Amino acid sequence: MRIARFSIDGNVAFGAVEGEAPPGSTEGLVLNIIKGIPFADFELSGTRVPLDKVRLLPPVLPNKVVAIGRNYAEHVAELGNALVDDQGRPDAPVAFFKPSTSVTGPGDPIEYPSFSQEVHYEAELAVVIGRMCREVPRERVADVILGYTCANDVTARDVQKREKQWARAKGFDSACPLGPWVETDIDLARAADLTIQCTVNGEQRQLGRTADMIRPIEDLIVHITEAMTLLPGDVVLTGTPAGVGPLNVGDEVAVTIEGIGTLTNKVIKRG
Repeated sequence: MRIARFSIDGNVAFGAVEGEAPPGSTEGLVLNIIKGIPFADFELSGTRVPLDKVRLLPPVLPNKVVAIGRNYAEHVAELGNALVDDQGRPDAPVAFFKPSTSVTGPGDPIEYPSFSQEVHYEAELAVVIGRMCREVPRERVADVILGYTCANDVTARDVQKREKQWARAKGFDSACPLGPWVETDIDLARAADLTIQCTVNGEQRQLGRTADMIRPIEDLIVHITEAMTLLPGDVVLTGTPAGVGPLNVGDEVAVTIEGIGTLTNKVIKRG
């Protein structure tokens, strides 16, 4: 099931996306409005509205977004980082937060921050948590996942290089586009081998597969929940393939993930 969050006539609701449309299009899609919320038992109301008559919102409002850096070997290499420490031991996953205020939805603008001159796109598979969980054993990871969506881990690369912490570089307003919806019919086995693509103004910039992750989704959830409780609606970003690069004001950036859909945003000057 594809679960979208949307607004219409000033009201916000969840709906199940029904129908098929060409990639990147919403033509012919309708929303079957959900009675309740997707993190508990719910019913489909049978009331349908055309998707092109509503405004799609971020599919969830996470309490926190936990992101994993350096999870694709070729991306690690392109930024000049190492996969092992100075003693030859594999580095632990690099985890960081993107605040809830950085989250924005499909079609919403990415506001180019005034404190940066080098903003990059990073296409990523996002895991949406469906239930409160802590210290999740590897064999139970599937039980805590609601589904998956597309993400863009927008990064002020010059600030990331200059500052020891990544909070400003990756946490500025609009730095975490999510959407267009949550796909719940993807299991862990399929999520482990999906195509991820990023285009800028229609030109392909990134093309990779989740099969190239250094650490799979199960390991990431175990690692994160050893330290903290994840809540329903929290989001885990799983890393980006190689090919990251700059965005400029006026660019349209699109993240497409096999079996999920396309997340498109335009870059504007921060007002």
